Amino acid sequence: MSSIPAWGYLVVLVGSLGLSLGLVPVALAVAVRTGALDHPGPAKSHDKAVPYLGGAAIVIAFAAVVLIGNAIDPPPSGYYQLVGFLGLGVLLSLVGLVDDLRTGGLSPLLRLAFEVGAAVAVCALGTNAHLAGFPAAANDVITVLWVVGVTNAFNLLDNMDGLSAGIATIACLAIFGVAALQQRYLVAALALSMAGCAAGFLRSNFHPAKIYMGDAGSLFLGFVIAVLLLKLRGNAPTRVPIAVILAIPGVALFDTTLVTISRLAHHCSPFQGGKDHTSHRLLRLGFSVRQAVATIYAAGVLLGAAAVGMAEVGDGIRLIGIFALAAVTALSAYPLGRVPTYPLADALGTASRGTTAIPANRAPLHRPRSGTRRSIETTHTSRD
Repeated sequence: MSSIPAWGYLVVLVGSLGLSLGLVPVALAVAVRTGALDHPGPAKSHDKAVPYLGGAAIVIAFAAVVLIGNAIDPPPSGYYQLVGFLGLGVLLSLVGLVDDLRTGGLSPLLRLAFEVGAAVAVCALGTNAHLAGFPAAANDVITVLWVVGVTNAFNLLDNMDGLSAGIATIACLAIFGVAALQQRYLVAALALSMAGCAAGFLRSNFHPAKIYMGDAGSLFLGFVIAVLLLKLRGNAPTRVPIAVILAIPGVALFDTTLVTISRLAHHCSPFQGGKDHTSHRLLRLGFSVRQAVATIYAAGVLLGAAAVGMAEVGDGIRLIGIFALAAVTALSAYPLGRVPTYPLADALGTASRGTTAIPANRAPLHRPRSGTRRSIETTHTSRD
């Protein structure tokens, strides 16, 4: 794709945003008419059914913009690769949609199999992590782990109204900034389009949400972001540094890592659903739903801005930035990790120290996943 003027990027953003804004009400109406609803229950906070299919609006809007853009200005190379990536994302979205609508959801292992298959296909299409000094096979394995990991990280982050879609919007804007500065016009345009589609959905997903994106949306967002970040690693010698790639989805990766380590430390299965995500911990600290989401947004903006800055500075300054981000991450993880979220384990631990445990249900919690019936976690995590 040739260079894109500023007005061209504006057209991409406005077109994606407008299409998404127009499709979300349609998806909402279709969900109501067909009964694609998340019904209230004992472990859920909403008291009336909320429509699914928000993810379908995101996917259709993004696919339409990509296909229209490709027809107007076809990329000089990589056409089939672009179509392949879009097809893989749509496939994962369909898997997520079945998981959303099927009673009991899909088997986590079956979902994981589809995700691994899509990641392997990404490698087969010629995209990988391009890690220097690693053999091709190792690069492919790391690429598969990256795609599956980031895809699920955004899926698991969808645990509160507006959270996953908002962080995805911020991450895509950061990818756009890095790609535009690096003159990677196709990646920049795709990232900006994804940001517009997610933002259009977000208008109806803020607390209290009118519609949920479901796994159909969160898996698609995570997959697209994972692949776009890999594309920034292409075209040596101007490959974007690993620190930049990790910082952009840092909020989602932090949340998944915190939850996994915490569950293992409390002798809980990391695949078991629970109200122990970053957002839930902030609620237990006294934040409201909107305050918790805004705080996580702020972290996403900080990481995104740091990523754009680190992509443009020398190695020395970048190293300082890496250490600073690592310090902030550690300082954030420690107090969040100590927030009581595992009732039995916390009660036993505090009783042995002669103190009183804080009941896990003391703080009002929001639902663990705003628009996801079921993630890779094996139990159904309620929308509380």
